[in-house]
Amino acid sequence: MKIEFEPIGFVKTDVGKVPRHWTVSEAEGALVINEEYVAGLKDVKAGQRVVVLFYFHQSPQFTPEFLVQTPPHRKERLGVFSICSPIRPNPIGMSLVEVLGVEGRVIRIKGLDMRDGTPVLDIKPATDQEKT
Repeated sequence: MKIEFEPIGFVKTDVGKVPRHWTVSEAEGALVINEEYVAGLKDVKAGQRVVVLFYFHQSPQFTPEFLVQTPPHRKERLGVFSICSPIRPNPIGMSLVEVLGVEGRVIRIKGLDMRDGTPVLDIKPATDQEKT
């Protein structure tokens, strides 16, 4: 089975050293959404938290040697599925960020842990905010 994704936008930030994880990040930036998806931002509001799914586009190619890794902030070697390494069989990342505001096709965010230019695959509410 082949699965293909197309980005819905990209990350824009001038943060020099990107925090290693959204749980330890105060960094700010933006999600720039492609024009064809702007209507989907209709109910995204400041103060809301959203889950951003993204593609680790600058990570090395995954090989079996990366099944067990030593994260930079740990001393022991851990299985890839128990850590947040960007070197994964499917290089998909997930971050929980705070929405600071939405202006046109740009969502300003806080808690960023993604590099400038990172392809955004999807955005979802952090909690069930739907009424149906």
